Amino acid sequence: MDQIELRWRRLRPNALLPEQQTALASGYDLHACLDEPLVLGTMPTRVPTGVAIASPAGIDVQVRPRSGLFARGVIGTVGTLDADYRGELFVTLYCLPDLGSFEITDGDRIGQIVVARLVDASWLEVEELDETVRGAGGHGSTGLR
Repeated sequence: MDQIELRWRRLRPNALLPEQQTALASGYDLHACLDEPLVLGTMPTRVPTGVAIASPAGIDVQVRPRSGLFARGVIGTVGTLDADYRGELFVTLYCLPDLGSFEITDGDRIGQIVVARLVDASWLEVEELDETVRGAGGHGSTGLR
């Protein structure tokens, strides 16, 4: 498999390179880059990483939540980093109401980047779509388990 090169820039001296925690991990952890601790509440808060990246055209770079934070009641949102974006990466986090608040400190792992190749798609308008067993069944239509 061909390796994809992502260029990155440190925007602040304490910024950390996104990194895999294990050899087979699909995501590269993003770290908070903070001068002082940040207390999250129930409103979405953008947490800085101190890092900017440049990805090649045809590459999909997504910021995703960390399951370890979710298990503790901290929700992360999904974000897409377009190939022409050169600004700082932020991870948007907030707490579930029962948790109330959660402290993030410099260097904490707050999200992850997943990198994939894009495929060009063309859109073809048709009068009808083919039938499937699921049909128009939406959320939860295939069962809860």
